[in-house]
Amino acid sequence: MDASCTLVCCEEEREADKAVIVQFSNGNLKNTQKLDFTFYKNIDEANPRKKTRRMLVAESDRLSYVGNNFGTGSLKCNNLCKYYVGVLNKETMQMEVHSAQLFNMQPVIPVLGESTTETEPPEDSNKSYREKVDSLIEAFGTNKQKRALSSRRLNQVGSDTLLKAVAKAAENVIEQKGLEALQQEVAQTESMSDLAPFLPPCHPDADRPENVYLFNDLLTPVEYGALAEAGAKMAALTPEDLQKMRDDGRSLCVLNHLENLPSGGEARERQARCAYYLRLLIGMSWRKSISRKYGEEEGCPRIILNKLTKTFSVESFNNGSLQNVVSTSMRVKVAAYCLALLLHMGHMTANLTRLHRDLGLPENKIIEVAKSMGLTLIKPIRGKTKKEKEEAAAAPLMEEHKLATLELPLVKYNAMIERRKRKKMR
Repeated sequence: MDASCTLVCCEEEREADKAVIVQFSNGNLKNTQKLDFTFYKNIDEANPRKKTRRMLVAESDRLSYVGNNFGTGSLKCNNLCKYYVGVLNKETMQMEVHSAQLFNMQPVIPVLGESTTETEPPEDSNKSYREKVDSLIEAFGTNKQKRALSSRRLNQVGSDTLLKAVAKAAENVIEQKGLEALQQEVAQTESMSDLAPFLPPCHPDADRPENVYLFNDLLTPVEYGALAEAGAKMAALTPEDLQKMRDDGRSLCVLNHLENLPSGGEARERQARCAYYLRLLIGMSWRKSISRKYGEEEGCPRIILNKLTKTFSVESFNNGSLQNVVSTSMRVKVAAYCLALLLHMGHMTANLTRLHRDLGLPENKIIEVAKSMGLTLIKPIRGKTKKEKEEAAAAPLMEEHKLATLELPLVKYNAMIERRKRKKMR
């Protein structure tokens, strides 16, 4: 027959008298002698939320376990009900009943090379959302997700290497040129307009105005030689042919230079060839597309037609066929090259009024191109006194034309900010 015992209720027990019941989340404990238990409590006794927090640590040779009565890993049953445990004294055969608290012990896996302490935040708290997702993909992701993760990390390493190389190259450039010179170049680049990609090659450090926009950049020696026959025909035009061009009213720039051709020699041949090439450029500005037969009636060489097609048109598909379209931006490019060619033909001076009429572009657009090329603008003379006004009225129409000249150093214009006019409220 089993021995009987009596129950003794422990009243007003201290904190140290309370019993602790533990359960291990990954199995049952076979030998309690191999574990060292340590009980911790929060030192902030004044805080009503923290003074009841407890932590139990069980350490062994292989693994450590941690349990607490707060946080996500704690058992919710401690807040819903109260537990008691009976402790039997075999000598007096009395069982003392103590209030108990349950702890769920979870294993803590240490990270190599890092020391885990109570005050250190969890490892995952310092990781970003992307790093946490990457860790999950590494552990549980599919093969496709792992390949994508590996590819992204390789690209990231390549990007970091590129950034380091760019930073090192920038330091070398700063050491060679100096910070002030680089700041001037940046300011010059920012001051350039959107038309810069459509301008002819520029050499602002040239010693002579003729070398700023080189003639060979407009017409190579081979192309210039191919214009010999066409230039001879232009030089042989009769006054009746010139009058017909005047009646047409589209090539006033070409007509002006043909009427003032040098008497003979190489200068006359150069002006005639340039006039023919200028006439082809002006004709392109009025076309929507260029065909292979462009300039065929005027004897345009094949090398010149290929240059015009490649430089001043863009390829576009229309109804299943490939066309060379002269877009709006290409018309601006034609204007820039015409202006550079006129500078060489007119001793570094060009008539902007005639050019905008020949190309069919607004005068403001031609002026914007001239400013982007760094040219000096010459406005028409307007008389202030009565006598000056009468002289200006009696002067030829040339006085009202706007001119542009190339002078060194090139002029740098500030970018104009458009201001919309407000309508008056009535």
